[in-house]
Amino acid sequence: MDLKQIEYFVRVAELGSFTRAAIVLDIAQPALSRQIRQLEVELRQTLLLRNGRGVTLTEAGKLLLEHGRGVLHQVERTREELGRVRGALAGKVALGLPPSLSRVLSVPLSRAFRARLPEAALAIREGLSANMLEALRNGRLDVALLYNPVPAADIDILPLCDEALYLVELADDGTAGGPVTLAELAARPLVIPSQPHAIRMLVESELGARGLRPTVALEIDSVPAILELVADGAGCAVLSRLAVSVSDKAARLRLRQIGEPGLCSRLALVVSAHRPRTLTQQAMQELLREMLPAIIEGKPLPPAP
Repeated sequence: MDLKQIEYFVRVAELGSFTRAAIVLDIAQPALSRQIRQLEVELRQTLLLRNGRGVTLTEAGKLLLEHGRGVLHQVERTREELGRVRGALAGKVALGLPPSLSRVLSVPLSRAFRARLPEAALAIREGLSANMLEALRNGRLDVALLYNPVPAADIDILPLCDEALYLVELADDGTAGGPVTLAELAARPLVIPSQPHAIRMLVESELGARGLRPTVALEIDSVPAILELVADGAGCAVLSRLAVSVSDKAARLRLRQIGEPGLCSRLALVVSAHRPRTLTQQAMQELLREMLPAIIEGKPLPPAP
């Protein structure tokens, strides 16, 4: 066995497909299949069962996946420890961000990451919660920021902060409107993401607890498109102040508090429960814990270390 074969096997096993793994690893699929076959021959074990939908693990494959993840983690930890001898952590962190946060967080976070971890690499990927959860589970992401994640055995969740949600509507007269009740929210035509988007699930849960259902005018999963439609008079939206503030339509919209004490969405840091966190990933998590409350509340960011 060599490390490259172990890495290839782990990625194929996590993605459940030679095709998807070849794309992620940037290797030709026949070459990838050849490497996995050589590994099976050397171990004298069938590791993967091919079928029309991809691959499944044999018992031997499940055992190698468990040990293979540990081997790759130890290699990464060794690189990090050697980096510490030089005075800096190395390694790479793949971070997933929701679109609304990505627009305001990517630049200051990248700047702070370079200042604190100059020898490490950062990859930021934007996506919806369901896609980021899948990427965490198959190893394409190391850390993700998710709104209202549902607890599961294969993920660890660290709540970071609560973000208030508002009714976003067209500002007819430019004045601020007063709070709206949940009953009033239910009666408004909403331009809202489809299930299982975190905001959609939260709105339906809060209204459902009171025997109410939202009035859905349009379903669309793009926050910028939602704001475009609200500004065009297609309906109202339920979004955070942050999501509205970065839009070029912000001046034409107004925000109204929903309910008492207010409707909030919980932002959490989520990682895989099956992969130990490297020191570099832990440093990234600490950086996010420091920066996010200020970003959410619109306060000045702490100076870069």
